[in-house]
This record gives sequence, structure tokens and C-alpha cells, in this order.
Amino acid sequence: MRYCIFLDVQNILFFNFKKITLHLLCWFLVWFFFYFFFSVGTSSKGFLFWFSSILSAISIVSSFVFVYNLIPKYLLIKKYKLFVLYSFYTAVFVTTAVLMTVALGFVFFFNLEYTQMPTLIKSPSVILVTVLLIIALASGFKILKHSYQSLEEKKTIENKFLKTELALKDQELRFLKMQIQPHFLFNTLNTIYGLAIQKNENAPEMILKLSNLLDYILYQVDKPKVFLKDEVAHLEDYISLEKMRFHDTLKVNFIKDIQNENVEVSPMLLIPFVENAFKHGIIVNDFFTININLKVTETKLYFTLENNFDKEKETIQGGIGLENSRKRLEMLYPEKHSLQIIEKENTFKILLEINF
Repeated sequence: MRYCIFLDVQNILFFNFKKITLHLLCWFLVWFFFYFFFSVGTSSKGFLFWFSSILSAISIVSSFVFVYNLIPKYLLIKKYKLFVLYSFYTAVFVTTAVLMTVALGFVFFFNLEYTQMPTLIKSPSVILVTVLLIIALASGFKILKHSYQSLEEKKTIENKFLKTELALKDQELRFLKMQIQPHFLFNTLNTIYGLAIQKNENAPEMILKLSNLLDYILYQVDKPKVFLKDEVAHLEDYISLEKMRFHDTLKVNFIKDIQNENVEVSPMLLIPFVENAFKHGIIVNDFFTININLKVTETKLYFTLENNFDKEKETIQGGIGLENSRKRLEMLYPEKHSLQIIEKENTFKILLEINF
């Protein structure tokens, strides 16, 4: 504990030492500037030392007034009227101090002989401009430093906000996945149960496909991205399971036009839409018909799905699967996707477009 306090005190002293050293160096440079600037036309080193020291003192005091008082207390918090008022008072002080300095030099160093005074010293306006230049530079540095610190603080706050937003988005995505997985799994197991009751001879194949689906649902879905070919393969496995359940009454027209199967997409991106069609579709004219069209270019994915639907008996728009899929798309592909759900009297259609 004592060691930590000692280190803190040591750090503070070191910081203050650096700050004081930097200030002394800057003001020495100011004195150096005055000394050589006003040395033109005079060889009196005593006068130059005295004159430069007084001008440096005026500049230091005025600069500190602006840097540590007027700028932070009035300008930066937009109290412009008070800033202008006190700046005027400071300007009066600087002008008076400069004129008094010239007068003292005129009396004590040049014995009231105006012709002996250096050309630059004869012009109080030049002296005033040099002092105001130093004040302006110090004030400008203070404003620039404040602007830089404000930008850094803003960036820090924005980074913290983005990290928090990303963390919340990640948690929400996990929550949506947790909802989709058991929902999809429950419907798949119901399909298997129906096939088991029928003692279907394709049971081994059915169990293999179910095993692949379970692996995809439970493990692959945790990955941020999967290859499109894997998503399509598991989609086809699911359709095969449903074909076993519906036998010859099911017609699935799955048209694929995929230019690049290695395009990466979010897992379970398409399956919930197909699963929703099987859950809410109806048999019309002895057939359960689903039309699926998937087209993938280098830059876009087009997915359409259409199935028979009885609007009087079914309400799909608010289903868990579709609602979660909508939210996931908004989070995974913000402003890069278009999802249309068209619900007519006898048909239900989904139009999905994603820009990679």
C-alpha cells in the first residue's frame, strides 16, 4: 500500500517537473525572441535584457489569464459576452503595460532623448503586436489541445458505446439462435415421430439425415458463418425427411442457380423459412406443393419460397421462426437485405435478397 502511494506521488512529481520544465523552456524562447527582435538598432545589452524581461512578464501573465481563466471558464462553455468583456480588460492592461515599459525605457535608459531610441522601440504598436502574437499563440495552443482532448474523449466514448452495442447485439443473436434451435428441433422430431409410427423402411437413412441436422443445429450454428453449400446440404436433408413423412403427396420444386458455393452466410439462414412452409402449408388437390428458388451470384443471394396457404385457418406473420429470422437479418445484414412476406388468400410467399 505504501509502495503504491509512493509510486503515485513519484509519478505526480515527475509529471509536474516535466510540465514546469516545458513552461520554463517556452518562456525562455519568448524572452529570446524579444531580445533578438528588438536588438535591431541598439547595442545596449542592459536595456535589451530589462526590456525583454518586462515584455516576457507581460506576455506570461496575459497568456496565463487567457489559457487558465478566460478560455476554459468563458470561451469553451460559450459565455461569449463575458469572454469578450474580460478580453477587452486584458487588452487594456497589456496596452497600458507596454506603453509604461516604453516610457520607463525612454526616461531611464535614453535620458529623454527620443532620437537615441531604437527604431522598433519608438513604435508602441509594433511592441503591442509582438506581445499579442505571443498571447494568441498560447491561446491557440490551448484551444487546439482542448479540441484534441475532446476528440479523444469522444472517440473513447464512441468505442465504449460500440463495444457495448456489439456485446448486446451478440447476446441478442445468441438469444434468437436459442429460440430457433429448439423450435426447429421440435418440428423435426415431430416429423421423425410420424415416420417412426409408420414404421418406415427408410429409418436408417432417416436417422442419418437427422443426425446431420442435429449436428448442424447444435454445433455448426454457433459459428458466425458457414459455407452456402453446407446450408443448402442441410436444407436438402430436411426436405428429404419431410418427403419421407408425406410420401407421394409432397412436391418440392427446388431450383438452384449457384455461381459460388463457397460464399459464406449465417447458419440457419434459409432453413427456418422452409420449415415454416411445411408447418403452415396445406394440401391442395391431393398435393402439398412448395416451390423454392435459390440464385446466388458473386455479390447477391436471391431466395424465393412459395407454398399453399389457407389464410382463414393460419396466421404466419407473427410466428416464432419468421419473426426471429426477420430480426436476425436486420442484425446480420443491416441495410444489405430485403425481406418481403406476401400473404394472399391461398398462397404464402417469401422474397429474400441479400447483398454480400
